[in-house]
Amino acid sequence: MNRKTVLITGSSRGIGKAIAIKFAKKGYNVVINCIKNADLLEQTKKEIESYNVSCLAFVGDVGNYETAKDLFGQIKKLYGDLDVLVNNAGISYIGLFSDMKIEDWNRIVATNLTSVFNCCTLAIPDMVSNKSGKIINISSVWGNVGASCEVAYSATKGAINSLTMALAKELAPSNIQVNAVACGAIDTEMNQFLEDDELLNLINEIPSNRLGKAEEVADFVYHLAYKNGYLTGQVIKLDGGWI
Repeated sequence: MNRKTVLITGSSRGIGKAIAIKFAKKGYNVVINCIKNADLLEQTKKEIESYNVSCLAFVGDVGNYETAKDLFGQIKKLYGDLDVLVNNAGISYIGLFSDMKIEDWNRIVATNLTSVFNCCTLAIPDMVSNKSGKIINISSVWGNVGASCEVAYSATKGAINSLTMALAKELAPSNIQVNAVACGAIDTEMNQFLEDDELLNLINEIPSNRLGKAEEVADFVYHLAYKNGYLTGQVIKLDGGWI
C-alpha cells in the first residue's frame, strides 16, 4: 500500500498535534516539527506510531530557510514526495504595539509567515510535477478583522490569508488546492494566559457558547486535504459564529 505523506509544522502540541494524530489515524506517513521542545515532539511521535504508521519528528525552526530545506531533504529521502502540507507553526505576542521591539516583530514574522513561504516553496515543485497536492494554512479570525494588542500576530495572519488566495490561483492549473482555516478561540495552551473571568467573558461573546476543540480543527483540516478538488483559495472561519 502506497501511503500518502503529510507535514504539519508546529505539531508538538495543541492544534498541530491534533492534526497530526488525525492523519495518523487515517493511515498517512506523518512528519511533525517543532522549534525546540524535543521531548514533547518525541511523545507525539510515539502516539502517532501507535496507529501503525511511520513518523518523522524534526526539531528545528522552519522560519529559517536552510532548516526547512534540511527537513524537506529528510522527507524526500524517507517518503518521496509530500502530498499534504499543513502550515501550522505560529506564536503570539500580546502587548501594546508601541512596546514591541524589532526582535519580537522579526521573530513573529519569521515563525508565522516566513515559515509558510519556506515550506510552500519547497513543497510546490514536486506537487506541480505530480499535478496533485493540498496546502492548508492555519490562520486566525484576527487575520480577518485584527485584534487590539495583537497587531503583529494579526498582521501575519492577514498576510497568510492573502497568500492563500493568491497562491491558490497560481497553483489551480496544476490541480493543487490551497485553503486556510481561520480559527476562532480554540481550547489550547495559547489561551491559558486568560484569567477565569476573562475566559468566561470570551465564551459569552461566542454564539456557540464554548471554545472550539483542537480535534474539531483537525477534522476540518483532514476534510480539506481528503476531498474538495474544486474548493481552493478560501479562508474559512471556524469560530462558532464569533466574528
